[in-house]
Amino acid sequence: MSVRILVVDDDPIVADSLREYLTQDGFDAASAYNGEEALATITQAEDNASSGETQPFGIVMTDVSMPGMNGVELLREIGKRFPSVVVIMLTGYGTIESAVEALRLGAVDYLTKPVIDEELRLALERATRQQKLLQENRSLKQRLDGKYGLGGIVGSDHRMQRIYELVEAVAPSKTTVLMTGESGTGKSLIAGAIHQRSPRREKPFVEISCGSIPETLLESELFGHVRGAFTGAHADKTGRFLAADGGTIFLDEINSASPGMQLKLLRVLQERRFEPVGSGETIEVDARVILASNQPLEQLVASGAFRQDLYYRINVVKIELPPLRERVSDIPALANHFLGVHAAQLGRELTGFSEEALESLRRYAFPGNVRELQNIIERAAVLTRSPVIELTDLPPHVIDGRDQGLLKAFGATHNTSHDDEGPWVPMPLVEAIRDPERRILLKALRANDWNRQQTADDLAINRTTLYKKMKQLGIDDHDDRRAG
Repeated sequence: MSVRILVVDDDPIVADSLREYLTQDGFDAASAYNGEEALATITQAEDNASSGETQPFGIVMTDVSMPGMNGVELLREIGKRFPSVVVIMLTGYGTIESAVEALRLGAVDYLTKPVIDEELRLALERATRQQKLLQENRSLKQRLDGKYGLGGIVGSDHRMQRIYELVEAVAPSKTTVLMTGESGTGKSLIAGAIHQRSPRREKPFVEISCGSIPETLLESELFGHVRGAFTGAHADKTGRFLAADGGTIFLDEINSASPGMQLKLLRVLQERRFEPVGSGETIEVDARVILASNQPLEQLVASGAFRQDLYYRINVVKIELPPLRERVSDIPALANHFLGVHAAQLGRELTGFSEEALESLRRYAFPGNVRELQNIIERAAVLTRSPVIELTDLPPHVIDGRDQGLLKAFGATHNTSHDDEGPWVPMPLVEAIRDPERRILLKALRANDWNRQQTADDLAINRTTLYKKMKQLGIDDHDDRRAG
């Protein structure tokens, strides 16, 4: 689809004749006779494009000298309101000064009337390339906002709400951020969100996992090296810190860094300078640093495995991400979010989950946290034959293992009338697990002297879920305590 062009000139004959010429040349063109009408036409096209009716304008060709809003003023307004639209200026009395001013304000070209056909075609080729580049940049930013913006971080748990507030508060600053939490809890996503909401968002966001790179290569990866610095260094290499200059560098699994690497990182954080491996040249860098650890650094400091001075230097703002098993109430929202993402990627209509499937997800322990949940939903989206994800669409270990952790934790066994040793009596799965589920809840409640909050914590569910389960399973605390 060719780019749409709007021709703006206060002389209707000039505007319409140029529009007709462009139309005959294969372009989708329209005309306007003043700056105000041009802005209204562009706005209307944008609104129609958002509803899928028409294509927005990508190029505006405007006369410089017009009554009311002149071409330069129109250029300024388009730059403010429609950043994906490129502008070609037309004038009947061009000067070098006016051309320089127009280009400085963002025009992609400046043509003098009468316009020569070949010059016009070349100008349109340049403008089309520029407009395509702007569209790609805009699309990339939208994808980044979708991935790393707070809209891509799902969760209503009070701890997640606090994390959202911290991201908003810390993003505009250069402050070093330390994140802790188990693998798969979303540390990379939070780091990306901080970068995307910061003044550095137009600059690079560079990630590196310190635990995935051999210690002998980590220094080179971070700081770069010069040719001949070591065996195999056949050319100069730019390190990740320099690649992140002006932007943000995210150092994941910082707990795995060696003592020597910790010392080098301390210097970079304090002085913002380093030397590439094998070089005596000192390089200064302006990179915002975000770090993450999947082990408690306090324990590593106490054992001497992590430098105390580095810990104090990076522990400026600390964000602790809870494991998914501690925010069970967020599982349905996360599951539906991932289902929507994968449905769009697969081009399929997937509307949600059955209650049995959601209940199984709520009861599963998720040792791999949010990342594991995403993988489970992706698998279900690919394999399901129904618009609704059913229990049978989930992996066997999620279905079969959903009660095993609780059975083991509270000493329960499989001695029921429906265990593997007895004959199978056909019945719905929900009914089959009702009795063992009731016994597990009773055992947990008794062990905690009917303290519901402690029981919910032990079972890795929220208290509201516990209340619902007690009601569904007919558990009355007063009657049970008197009977016991």
